[in-house]
Amino acid sequence: MKRQWHFWVYIVASKSRHIYTGMTNNITRRIAEHKSGHIEGVTQKYHINRLVYFEKYRYVGNAIEREKQIKGLDRKKRVALIEALNPTWEDLSDEWGKPIEPLKTKADPSPTKVDS
Repeated sequence: MKRQWHFWVYIVASKSRHIYTGMTNNITRRIAEHKSGHIEGVTQKYHINRLVYFEKYRYVGNAIEREKQIKGLDRKKRVALIEALNPTWEDLSDEWGKPIEPLKTKADPSPTKVDS
């Protein structure tokens, strides 16, 4: 079976809202690298590790083109892009990798004893 590739353009931010735009073929791994501080440079220096925006693409060329387009925007337009989908700048990857809690169902009431 042929493997289907996916590519993501993403924006990560620090709590003080420094932002960085990147592109990857494995968003889970890449965000984990940002969170662990394994990526040297501006993201490590300013603790830019909270995923605040991402887009998924099937073709690498489209993802690269979009990354360049976003990087070409001024800060005000990049902030507007983030806030259009994530107005509170929540970390969209916060729950990734955590165990999934099973759904809790209401306990069945014990059968009522009927006296005859």
